[in-house]
Amino acid sequence: MSEAKVTILGCGSAKPTKTTSPSGQWLDLCDKSFLIDCGEGVQLAMQKLGLRTARLYNIFITHLHGDHCFGLIGLLSTLSMLKRTQPMHIYAHKDLEKLLQPLLDYHCGDRLFDIVFHPINPRKHEVIFEDRTVSVETIPLKHGVPTCGFLFKETRRKMAEDGSFYHVTRKRYAYCSDTMYSEKIIPIIEGVETLYHESTFLTEMGVRSKEVMHSTAAEAAMIAKKANVGKLILGHYSARVEDHSLFLNEAKPIFDNTVLAEEHLTFEI
Repeated sequence: MSEAKVTILGCGSAKPTKTTSPSGQWLDLCDKSFLIDCGEGVQLAMQKLGLRTARLYNIFITHLHGDHCFGLIGLLSTLSMLKRTQPMHIYAHKDLEKLLQPLLDYHCGDRLFDIVFHPINPRKHEVIFEDRTVSVETIPLKHGVPTCGFLFKETRRKMAEDGSFYHVTRKRYAYCSDTMYSEKIIPIIEGVETLYHESTFLTEMGVRSKEVMHSTAAEAAMIAKKANVGKLILGHYSARVEDHSLFLNEAKPIFDNTVLAEEHLTFEI
C-alpha cells in the first residue's frame, strides 16, 4: 500500500508570526500529491522540504480569504519560470478565476502550461474529483465567506466473486479549515482516520471566535469526539496566542488523540 501522509506547510491564521505562516498542506495519497490551500510562504516551505512540484497537478482552495490563497500567484509564477508544461488544476469558488486571471495574464502570460479552473459550490456536499484511486468531496463549512473543507478518500477497485467490480475505501483525510462549530459536518467526516480542524481560539476567547466565525480548540475536539475520528490535528492558530500548547491543553481532555500542527511537520494518515 502506498504511503498516506500530510505535511504542514503553514498552520497560522491571517497574520503571519515568527513561528507560523498562513495555511497550506501537502497531502500524499496513492502515489499522488495534492496541495490544500496556498497562503503566503507555501512555496518557500515546499522548497525547504524538497517537495517536488512536478508531481503536483491538483490544488484545492477552501475559500478566498487571503491567508488561504495569496500564495497562489507566486507559486504559479515560479512554475512558469521553471518552464512547466503539465497542466495545473485548481478547485475553488468560482470567483478565484476572476481574481487570479489578470495577475496570470500580467505576470505569467508566457507560461507553457494550462491552468484549469474547476468552480465548486462550497455550500454543497459533492464529489469534485475522482480517478481510479482517489476521490475528493466538499465539506460545507460555516464561515464569513463561502467556505468548504475537503474529504480525501483512498479507494481500491476490487473484483467480486461474480466478476463485477466494486470500490473499497481505505484511508480518509478530512481537512476542515475556517469554520464555526458545526455538527452538520459530522455525518460527512464520521470515522475518518485523520481530521484536521481549525482551532483559531481558546475557550476564553469564545466571544471573538463567534464574531469572526471560527472555532476554539475545545470545539474542534468535540467535533472529533462526536465524529469518532482516529486522530485530530489542530491548527490555524490566532497570532494572539504564542504558546500553542494551550490549544492542546484544552482539546486533549475532550479528545485524547489530539496533536498540534507545526510548520514542516509530517503526519501519517
